[in-house]
Amino acid sequence: MKRTLWFRLDVFARQMTPFGLTLVLVIAGLIPLRLPGFSDIAPMLPLMAIYHWTIYRPELMPAAAVFVIGLMEDALVGLPLGVNALVFLIAYWVVLSQRQFFVGKSFPIIWLGFALVAGGVGIIQWGMVSTVHMDLIDGRSGFFQYLVSLGLFPLLSRLLIGWQQAILRQD
Repeated sequence: MKRTLWFRLDVFARQMTPFGLTLVLVIAGLIPLRLPGFSDIAPMLPLMAIYHWTIYRPELMPAAAVFVIGLMEDALVGLPLGVNALVFLIAYWVVLSQRQFFVGKSFPIIWLGFALVAGGVGIIQWGMVSTVHMDLIDGRSGFFQYLVSLGLFPLLSRLLIGWQQAILRQD
């Protein structure tokens, strides 16, 4: 069966949506909400998406995409270039290596996995930024960012699962 150009473009556009949605989440995390101090504890939206796609559709979220997402986050947030790129890649490889464990598990197990990954990411980010600045950075805002991320994860996860079921059929 010969596939038309429009069919191939449709498949390509659908396959790019995990990357595109994650970039949208990078930008959404920067939207000023006029809440004092919120920017310091804004949830780790891109990490949530990377975690989700690595478990459910890893072929649509390759390491190169994770690296680009991390660089975009660094550039837009103002962190030294490479901090989030490296941290997201570490998280990606950890989740990818444990993917078989997560596939088919209940949501509380997926959520617990995210809690562990996000905690590790927060600690690594804190360590890297403290090292770059040659000073121990106060970790309280990072801890609250972690808590906000854990609280928001079920909602974002549900939205990504809905997107996956509606838009990304198994090809």
